[in-house]
Amino acid sequence: MTDSDPIGILIVDDSDYMRSRLKSVLDEDTYVVVDEAPNGAWAVQKYKEHREDVDVVLMDIVMRKANGVKATAAIKHIDPDARVLMCTSVGQRKKMKLAARAGADGYVTKPFDDEDIVTAIDGILA
Repeated sequence: MTDSDPIGILIVDDSDYMRSRLKSVLDEDTYVVVDEAPNGAWAVQKYKEHREDVDVVLMDIVMRKANGVKATAAIKHIDPDARVLMCTSVGQRKKMKLAARAGADGYVTKPFDDEDIVTAIDGILA
């Protein structure tokens, strides 16, 4: 990735609305959504497929078929340098601690402002 290359994003959330919302926040000149997944199991597969193009994984914590904590651990096992940003609802402190232990690089709490996502992505890439 050079300074002019867009930042590749893999969006993982079981909510169609949230995946769409996250895509709408990301400026297409700066970010490119490489792919998206509706659960943690698919996230791991999508990461394997697109590993070279993904700079940041935006990962929900609470999902069926491998939650975000399990998916983060699996992605970090595949690629210890992977950057994973957790997107979680207010009141998930215990799960955030588990996510941090699994290797999450940061988090954003839902509901979030558009700037929160951008700032958090830039923060884990710095």
